Amino acid sequence: MDSLSCERELGANRCAGVTPATPDGSDTAFLIAQTKALTARRRLHGVTSSSASAAELAAVARSVAETAAHHVRTRRAELFAPTGTRAGEMAVSTKSTPTDPVTLADTETETLIRQLLRTQRPGEKILGEEEGGSVDVPNGVRWVVDPIDGTVNFMYGIPAYAVSVAAQINGRSVAGAVVDVARRVTYWAWTDGGAYACAGTAQEPVGEPVRLRANSIDDVGFALVATGFAYNSQRRAQQGVLMAQLLPRVRDLRRIGAGALDLCMVASGAVDAHIEHGLSPWDWAAGGLVAAEAGARVVLPPADSRSSDGDATIAAAPGIADDFFAVLDEIGATAPLPD
Repeated sequence: MDSLSCERELGANRCAGVTPATPDGSDTAFLIAQTKALTARRRLHGVTSSSASAAELAAVARSVAETAAHHVRTRRAELFAPTGTRAGEMAVSTKSTPTDPVTLADTETETLIRQLLRTQRPGEKILGEEEGGSVDVPNGVRWVVDPIDGTVNFMYGIPAYAVSVAAQINGRSVAGAVVDVARRVTYWAWTDGGAYACAGTAQEPVGEPVRLRANSIDDVGFALVATGFAYNSQRRAQQGVLMAQLLPRVRDLRRIGAGALDLCMVASGAVDAHIEHGLSPWDWAAGGLVAAEAGARVVLPPADSRSSDGDATIAAAPGIADDFFAVLDEIGATAPLPD
């Protein structure tokens, strides 16, 4: 089975992060059963863990991310009120700080992602936001996953949260997919294969996949820049100081609240650049690759980094990259902001 055939079989037409309706409502069990059958077919055609190409890993990432996004979309309606968090107060706990929430949907979705990956890619390491895993870089493939990037947005009903699934080989992202859950848009990329996006639903697909290219802007003074702020209050204050210095040098800033989506927005041209300190590998592993394959200049933390290291994640459209990085250097924004 060649890479293109594999991509088609793993869901090239499921562009929107949705899955077929299940006859008995048991989405998770049904989807896992589908995945097992697909894995058996792939093995029959000789697509094994050791032989999979970056394109095939991207197909797996898309399939898993879209299945997980369907679960997230379903669970939000069940756990929370249409807007706000009134119905979901008992479904939320906290992690690193009192303002760093985790919901039942986060933990359930990561469990689902891990089940799907273990079925399709048995024996490979997994690093995830909720269930953890070693940050030490293993030999071979490691999957880096974020079940809900933008959990606060998810809680409040702000339509900017995503599922992110990436495959790394020896610490370098080679394939990845990010699903914008609320907008039903999937972004995906693989090394030297380009970056793509597709919108729509299974019932009403909207067009064909579109190849992404970062904006052709060449004046940093007109750049729209995405950023984010830490849950740690001390780092957040430092970030505020840096952004106050950056703001007069660019068109404007946008704080979306989901790093993976910020990076995909650089790829699609929705913003021109992104800068944020203290992202974890699961925040940038897929989105960083999408941005890079769309032509952006991307600087990422080491694969074994932790959020507490405070390293900067930076992406910029190629025409402004030199000037943008020069401005960041001038204000001290390329240096880490450790906890």
